[in-house]
Amino acid sequence: MREESYQFLKDIVETASPSGFEQAVQKKIREYITPYADEVRTDVHGNVIAVKNPGAPLRVMFAGHCDEIGLMITNIVKEGYCYFAAIGGIDPATISGQRVTIHGSNGPVSGVIGRQPIHLMKKEDLGKVSELHELWIDIGARSDEEARQFVTVGDPVTVDVGLVRLQNDLAAARGFDDRVGAFVVMEALRLLHEREIRVSLYSVSTVQEEIGLRGASTSAYSIEPHVGIAVDVGFASDFPGVEKNKVGDVKLGSGPALHRGPNINPVVERMLLQVCKDKNIPWQMQAEPKATGTDANVIQISRAGVAAGLVSIPNRYMHTPVEVVSLQDLESCAQLLAEFVAALYPQMSFIP
Repeated sequence: MREESYQFLKDIVETASPSGFEQAVQKKIREYITPYADEVRTDVHGNVIAVKNPGAPLRVMFAGHCDEIGLMITNIVKEGYCYFAAIGGIDPATISGQRVTIHGSNGPVSGVIGRQPIHLMKKEDLGKVSELHELWIDIGARSDEEARQFVTVGDPVTVDVGLVRLQNDLAAARGFDDRVGAFVVMEALRLLHEREIRVSLYSVSTVQEEIGLRGASTSAYSIEPHVGIAVDVGFASDFPGVEKNKVGDVKLGSGPALHRGPNINPVVERMLLQVCKDKNIPWQMQAEPKATGTDANVIQISRAGVAAGLVSIPNRYMHTPVEVVSLQDLESCAQLLAEFVAALYPQMSFIP
């Protein structure tokens, strides 16, 4: 991966922006993509929309959501401890004992998630996973009055971890779901910067996916695309305990995953597969027997209907602070999307 692209990925992954609070990461995405796009705008919902070749009769939308799961302060007790609830799908087993950042109105506040140490637990509680309301954030305050100088009910919270490189071109971080998707859709547009295309490309960093696919719904309505492809993470099955008969056989480093099922337009599905074969791009296939829990779900049913597709980046340990992806898979996915757009022409029909 070229150095500038890796730095962009690192910047957006390490910028904390839980669902509903995406402004910080969207600012970095706008700064990166502006030199490569014909226009860049942010809508009232917060979606960043980068456009190449506006005005062409066939509109293509790529969507990667930039929001991440997180926490929100719900109560501050008299001893100065801060209690919280989940923003999105949080597994309590993964956050106990973590360092966190509370994003207060006066700046970031460091804290730790506390719980009873094993030595003080009742015997019957040993080995149990605490529920979220049983955990708290300790910022070092001595009272609620002191804590409220820095923290307010409603402040978002993120786990304080950064991106690290692993062996074999892998990387680990929190928030790869789905900063890698936002990265890929912008990289695809960058790859097309000096190429002529016959359609309009709208690469969208969508918001609030983790709480209901909301940004994709509003941006698809405004763009009114003919073709819409979501780029999200998908479950890798190459680590212990995963049942491949349930989720499929998907490995990191073996290319992006394509999908088949009722959420996927058959013409788009066949074209993506053909591009992989023609351009020698590695790919994997996953079955989707029902509506997916991705932006593709709402893009497909926007207005009178959109020819929808889904391309996934294999991801280990989803919705934990140590999600793992392959950097090579990210590059392959961006190349796939760029070549897909380059192969389109205005008179194409996507009627199955």
